[in-house]
Amino acid sequence: MNDLHDNPSAEVRVDVWLWAARFFKTRSLAKQAIDGGKIDVNGGGCKPAKSLRAGDKLKISRGEERLEVEVLALADKRGPASVAQALYRESEASQLARDASREQRRLVGAQAPRQRPDKHARRELRRLKDRHET
Repeated sequence: MNDLHDNPSAEVRVDVWLWAARFFKTRSLAKQAIDGGKIDVNGGGCKPAKSLRAGDKLKISRGEERLEVEVLALADKRGPASVAQALYRESEASQLARDASREQRRLVGAQAPRQRPDKHARRELRRLKDRHET
């Protein structure tokens, strides 16, 4: 992995850093998230080519997850997860909020049945949908 933190004036594109830090599987997905407004850098929106520096704060929205991280080091190559985790530090408030939301989803999920509707249930659903469409 090419760590750029040796050079204090080094900069890396946001989409490249998000990919190298393993927030997204591909640079393309990172770029889509940025274009979709799911990533904020230092309290404002950004574009994929925005330069990122050590010390910047990012707000990342991935599905139901909301993360607030501080950039500790820069990298432009994707490496092992253990190395990628050293590139950032998640805020304590962000961790607590994610844990609470995960617990909430677990509790709600425990109440809902996880099986697919059977033949009779599917017919009933179709009847209900047909009633609402007319």
